[in-house]
Amino acid sequence: MPIFNKLIEIETATGINIFNITPQIKDFIAETGIKNGQLLVFSRHTTTALAINEDEERLLDDIKVFLNKLAPSTDRYLHNDLHLRIVPEDEPMNAHSHLMAMMLNNSEIIPIADGNLALGTWQSVLFFELDGARKRTVFLQISGE
Repeated sequence: MPIFNKLIEIETATGINIFNITPQIKDFIAETGIKNGQLLVFSRHTTTALAINEDEERLLDDIKVFLNKLAPSTDRYLHNDLHLRIVPEDEPMNAHSHLMAMMLNNSEIIPIADGNLALGTWQSVLFFELDGARKRTVFLQISGE
């Protein structure tokens, strides 16, 4: 069974950003010629995440509000005591971003059927930047026939 790998690069801004990466994934599936199999989507960072949900502007705003309520950046976090840790000079105070990422997923497995993602009508693969601004990567791996 053939296996294909690819990295998607995403330039993000500061704060919570949500990107629909479904088009890039569909392009990759088409490139591979895989008709039936599985796709692994894996976020390679501790302050980013993935979810399968609806890409609707007002819902995305609701998600941002919800995540900020779960882990407000203004709260006190031990991880942000940078003077007590050995850290790079540009280390951000981003404990809230790590906590948000833990409430979401860092990977998704999606079936491929007849050369297409087996997503529902309103489902998209969403990538979440929870800290930023940075250059991020998402790892894709397809296996199938």
